[in-house]
Amino acid sequence: MQIEALTWNLYHGRDAPPDPALFTIRSRLLRISERNATHRQVNSDLRAAFVTVLARARWDVALLQECPPRWAESLASACDAQPHAVLTSRNSCAPLRALAARINPDLTGSAEGGSNLTLVRGGAVVERRALVLRPGPRPERRAMAFTRIALGNETTYCVANLHASAGQALREQAEDEVRLAAEHAVEWAAGAPLVIGGDLNLRPQDSPIYEQLERRHGLRAPTAPGSLDHLLVRGCEIVRPPAAWPPERREVRARGLAIRLSDHAPVDGAFSC
Repeated sequence: MQIEALTWNLYHGRDAPPDPALFTIRSRLLRISERNATHRQVNSDLRAAFVTVLARARWDVALLQECPPRWAESLASACDAQPHAVLTSRNSCAPLRALAARINPDLTGSAEGGSNLTLVRGGAVVERRALVLRPGPRPERRAMAFTRIALGNETTYCVANLHASAGQALREQAEDEVRLAAEHAVEWAAGAPLVIGGDLNLRPQDSPIYEQLERRHGLRAPTAPGSLDHLLVRGCEIVRPPAAWPPERREVRARGLAIRLSDHAPVDGAFSC
């Protein structure tokens, strides 16, 4: 079987133009759209734009991080996919947080709350598990979504989706979270092919964790030395190595200008298992 996988940190459904000058106080507070010759910065609900990009992309399984929890069902429906969402941090009083994010996404930011959302197009979800990697609230809660997918004839593969702690000061904690996620994902997969990935917040050039994961678990194929977003595989051959999209591929057009979605580029790859 061949699996096409994609991972993308959605930045809580916000845009991130390449020109930092477009992030202004008036845009953040008053929701006034800013623009330059090529791009717009918009402080508005961009769910439809993210749906457009995701629905058109080729993938059998999509690993999404910093996904607004209120988006899970609509994203899955628009992409003709089955969802598996695991809540991460800041999800108390969810209706109030969601209302604030709909009114002013940039001002609310990550305070809306987040989730790791796995979307499955290729096959049927036959098992869903969640693992708390760090309970929070300080450092914030981190969790892994583990999904088993059946392709017929009793053939299955597994996917583990996580978002590790961010920042140089928390590097060792992020490494611990990734190790814990890998150990449980390999155990739960029980020999089935495994894709584990997401926003791991660890660059191969800065951390030995990827060499350790390959030696201990056979997990391989980090994206690039400077990348934070990865798709690691076990029990699969690499058909197309994981690689980040060019910036233009995650842009949509509005009134003749580009809106660049998220501050992360999607990463995708193809694997034969």
